[in-house]
Amino acid sequence: MSAPALKHDVFQAIADPTRRSVLQLLAQHDMPIVAISENFPLSRTAINKHLHILSDAGLVSSRRVGRETRYRLQPEPLAELKDWLAFFETYWHDRLSLLKDFVEKEPDPQ
Repeated sequence: MSAPALKHDVFQAIADPTRRSVLQLLAQHDMPIVAISENFPLSRTAINKHLHILSDAGLVSSRRVGRETRYRLQPEPLAELKDWLAFFETYWHDRLSLLKDFVEKEPDPQ
């Protein structure tokens, strides 16, 4: 049986700066929506929408603890992003090496 398809991919989910900040907060420890909301000039409803997008992308999970829902970072899907960026790291390394060689090259005497 295959895993259910995610509604949002990792790239869409992290495209928003607020969602990236939420992920950074959750990297420290699990948090309820009230605590997350205190870090942003947004309503709890807006933060909840961001959390749903992150959840749909598999980047956060939630669990009930008493009357509150606590959110936890699920970093595994970020590996896809890391792999994609690693491809371009080689590209930039090569380009920067060429630029370095060009800049450090002594000019031809005329």
